[in-house]
Amino acid sequence: MQVEQRVAGNVAIITVTGDITLNKGGDVMLKDKVQSLIQQGQKNLVIDLGGVSYVDSAGLGELVQAYATAKNRGGALKLLNVTKRLRDLLVVTKLLTVFDTYDNEADALASFGAAR
Repeated sequence: MQVEQRVAGNVAIITVTGDITLNKGGDVMLKDKVQSLIQQGQKNLVIDLGGVSYVDSAGLGELVQAYATAKNRGGALKLLNVTKRLRDLLVVTKLLTVFDTYDNEADALASFGAAR
């Protein structure tokens, strides 16, 4: 799994490529990246999941934890480019009602307009 970050205005965009799973350490990599950004004062996060092919229960748990961490710090976490497979998983687990999801980056960034 690869994790890259960049900043657009007051939003940090985390691009994830590969699997977010326990046995490959993807969940820990994502957790570390989110924690690092929060510590740097970035409270508004977008996680781009377009390059993610598989998410296991540990990876799903880490997405929930990242969401809670951002929210507890007065920010927000939103998902971008959710694949059909992951969207189906979010529907089954009822987490689609928790996460704001977007199909393009411009809409995801614009959703933070009130938070600026």
